[in-house]
Formats: sequence, C-alpha cells, structure tokens
Amino acid sequence: MSARVCRWLLWITAVTAGYVGFWALCAPRLWQEAFPGFGLRWLPVLGPYNEHLSRDVGALYLALGALTAGAAVRAGDRYLVRLTGAVWLVFSVPHLVFHVVHLDVYGPLDRVLNVLGLGWFVLVGALLLSARRTAR
Repeated sequence: MSARVCRWLLWITAVTAGYVGFWALCAPRLWQEAFPGFGLRWLPVLGPYNEHLSRDVGALYLALGALTAGAAVRAGDRYLVRLTGAVWLVFSVPHLVFHVVHLDVYGPLDRVLNVLGLGWFVLVGALLLSARRTAR
C-alpha cells in the first residue's frame, strides 16, 4: 500500500475518532443521548447515562485520533503506520464483537450502520498492520 493511500486512510480515521472523542469528552450527556447523530440514537438502548464512562470514551478516541494523525503526518514510516494499525485492532476488535453480539436492540438500518461504522476501524487497523511497503 502506498504512503498516499495510508495517509488518506489515517486522516479519515483520525477525523472520525476526533468527532466521536471531542463530542463524548466535551458534551457527554448529549453524546450519550444522540450519538452518532444525524437522527440516529445508538447509545440509550445500551444502558443508563454514565458521565465517567462517556468522558473516558471521549478521551480514548481523542488519544487514538492523536496517534492516527501523527501516523498520517509520517505515513512513510512503516513502523508507525503498523503500530497505529495494531493499536486500532486492539481496541476495535473487542468493541465490534460486543456490538455484533448486542445488535438485537437495534432496527435493521441501525444494525447495518453499526457493523459498517465499527467495522471501518477493524478494516483500517488490519490494512495498516499489514502495510508492507510505504514510500517516504
């Protein structure tokens, strides 16, 4: 995979992580009530509001976003790109598995969007981890 492709994947992922993280950290109750936005509400059906958990999730996503943005800036650094992929997989695989096991609380559209949205991070993580060649 070229450094240019890696850079695009990394920036898209960093921006997405920033969206989730900033919202959850700065407005945790609104995030809990309205995530992912756009008229969809995925979190209220998973349990009651927990400010501590919401803010921790926000900080986690911002940390992942910071790592990912750093890797995007240095997309030619194969070690950093692969490490970023591994870190996303460590977080995203169990996260996706949890949500797949609990899809029964959602309607059909929300099920598909949940799997696609969370699957993005697993797919990108796997692609980045397997990056064998990047140009400087």
